[in-house]
Amino acid sequence: MSKMAVVVIDMLKDFVYGALKCERALDIIPNIRRLLNYAREKEIPIIYANDAHLPEVDLEFKKWGPHAIKGTEGAEVIDELKPQEKDFVIEKRRYSAFYETGLDMLLRELNVDTLILTGLHTNICVKHTAADAFYRGYKIIVPEDCVTTFTEEDHRWGLKYMKEIYGAKIVTLEELIKE
Repeated sequence: MSKMAVVVIDMLKDFVYGALKCERALDIIPNIRRLLNYAREKEIPIIYANDAHLPEVDLEFKKWGPHAIKGTEGAEVIDELKPQEKDFVIEKRRYSAFYETGLDMLLRELNVDTLILTGLHTNICVKHTAADAFYRGYKIIVPEDCVTTFTEEDHRWGLKYMKEIYGAKIVTLEELIKE
């Protein structure tokens, strides 16, 4: 029997409403909220993996400009999906939620073997997190209506890549919560 955890990636104010606003993010908020309610009801752990960049230091600023700077409002999870008391929060400074964060240790302590990846961006942070999950032997589920990115083309490419290269199971939220 699989032990799952939901990972919510970068559903932050800067990505949804601010410096790196993704208009399409608004479409996935209700679906992620439904999934989080379901997970809490089923006692499935929820882990938020949030950019928390150091000002004027992080390499990502060269590509994306300043965003999600640790301690600022832009680095906070959007109000609609705020972590609750029993949820876990991991800060990250690179695309992958695994890179130098302690996520792997937490998942092992929770006896998790399957990750449900949600959030932003399908072709960047979600994809890189899926890669590191695959390298560590986790099964990967991606509800396609709980992730997105700037364009439909990049979203579809990210999903196809994760399915073909990492064996990710691509489902809809409805398919996932019926299982």
